[in-house]
Amino acid sequence: KGELIMDSPNNNIALTAFRNYCDTVLRTVYNIVHSYSEAEDITQEVFLKLHENPQNFESETHLKAWLLRSAINRAKNYHKSFRVKMVSPIDETNENCFAQDFAPEENELLEKVRNLPAKYSIVIYLYYYEGYSVKEIADMIGKSKNTVNSQLQRGREKLKMEIEEEKVYESKRLHSFNE
Repeated sequence: KGELIMDSPNNNIALTAFRNYCDTVLRTVYNIVHSYSEAEDITQEVFLKLHENPQNFESETHLKAWLLRSAINRAKNYHKSFRVKMVSPIDETNENCFAQDFAPEENELLEKVRNLPAKYSIVIYLYYYEGYSVKEIADMIGKSKNTVNSQLQRGREKLKMEIEEEKVYESKRLHSFNE
């Protein structure tokens, strides 16, 4: 294994990481906090932490996993913060900035994923939208592969139930409308 050493002045690890992984970190955080401005702030904090305390990583994969784990932990802490509990959200013009990447049906599904409990939402998002393997997700969030597999399965079940309930509701609504 070769170490990814970036401690020379011309090779700033935080800048390199930012260029390569900013969008991935931002999307992942946004999926957890549901606020674009808060996601930007948390993303900035993650890269600033790396800039202030540069580290050597075994590989690009290790760097990416560290960034995502740090971002996920900060996003979870954000939900526990006093500020979140005391401040009501406002509409933001950038709130749907990521919605442009997907078709309307995909945006509806992504919104359903975001509304799942965090433990399911995070693993489903990382697995299906970011393309990480179960092992990579387990390493990022500090859980076993079996736990991640269970969370994926339960998250999919919850998503399926929600979609089926919505179909039943739509069917009843259309039926009553046509009478």
